[in-house]
Amino acid sequence: MLGGSYYTGELNRMGHFQQIEPAGGLIFRYNAHSRLALRLTAFYGNVRGDDSRSPYDFQRNRNLSFRSPIIEVAAGFEFNYFQYEVGNKKYWITSYMFGGIGGFYMNPKANLNGEWVELRPLGTEGQGTALSSKKPYPLTQLAVPMGLGLKMSIGKRVSIGIEYGLRWTFTDYIDDVSGSYVDPVALAEINGPMAAALSDRSITPLGYEGVNTGYRRGDPNNKDWYSFFGLMLTVTLGDPSTCWTGR
Repeated sequence: MLGGSYYTGELNRMGHFQQIEPAGGLIFRYNAHSRLALRLTAFYGNVRGDDSRSPYDFQRNRNLSFRSPIIEVAAGFEFNYFQYEVGNKKYWITSYMFGGIGGFYMNPKANLNGEWVELRPLGTEGQGTALSSKKPYPLTQLAVPMGLGLKMSIGKRVSIGIEYGLRWTFTDYIDDVSGSYVDPVALAEINGPMAAALSDRSITPLGYEGVNTGYRRGDPNNKDWYSFFGLMLTVTLGDPSTCWTGR
């Protein structure tokens, strides 16, 4: 499958299909029935977000940005809404839904003076220090893929399709933004001046004393999501005449 990826979270409140990056992957299906297939998937893409592109004043003033790779491996199922069989002229097309469980790797980075810097080791919200009760977030996380697709047979062994899938995650740190600003002086002393610089890039400070300490940086109550979508080319392995259709 070749297509795109994007994310929704603190640095993309504008909705779906925003700030899209190229993505692709492999899907292996085992057709257990004409209405049911089991699947293993591996996808790779990138996601990004940029406050400067937001229509909201709060985000533009916050002025944060990031990008992160997403490497996902998952297992699940496809349920065909109609009977479907590659190479069968009668059952040649179907829409479907899919779901499953998987894991993904992320590594959010920000651009500082032309260099992409990994954000997790910096603890930009004081993770892992006395400034916060939170521990550093894992770069490997769980995800629940779910979505819809359409597939159609165009030959004895070949089919094409289109698929769109969302990923429900259990982390709010794909973008490295979740909680509140911490004291930049204390953060610089503990994790270095780069951590303080990338923690607070606001144009106008929210606090009266010129700092944002204690003010909202993100929303920890809403987890981040990401999506893969694209066009598919499928080739049937083995002898199609031996496949059990379940009819």
